[in-house]
Amino acid sequence: MTVTLVNPDGLPKPEVYRQLSIATGSRLVFLAGQVARDAEGGRVGEGDLAAQVEQAYLNIGTALAEVGGSFDDVAKLTIYVVDWTPDKMPLLGEGVSRAAAKLGVDPVKPITLLGVAALGEPDLLVEVEATAVLD
Repeated sequence: MTVTLVNPDGLPKPEVYRQLSIATGSRLVFLAGQVARDAEGGRVGEGDLAAQVEQAYLNIGTALAEVGGSFDDVAKLTIYVVDWTPDKMPLLGEGVSRAAAKLGVDPVKPITLLGVAALGEPDLLVEVEATAVLD
């Protein structure tokens, strides 16, 4: 595997993400922010944060499969959530868990979570950006 995830001594050890990743592959993949759209561009999970997170993660898996990778190759995620408040964390976790079950992967990665006022389209609640490393 090209990405090893670590929670180093001296830092908190969160259950839902890792503090760092060590990448040993030779190809970097920078994936544009993925949103709740299906292959035809149709809306998925309108008004449902968990469903939108799930679709964004599935889209990352689909994109990486196209270039010979998988979600396991993700080294870092940045998640943008509209009007973020901590009470939305269970919905975020639910969407991640459902996507992980469908993809058959461990979704725990280094993550930066940012609350934003809005995204590119008014129905979008979340956008997920990924950086992956492939051999």
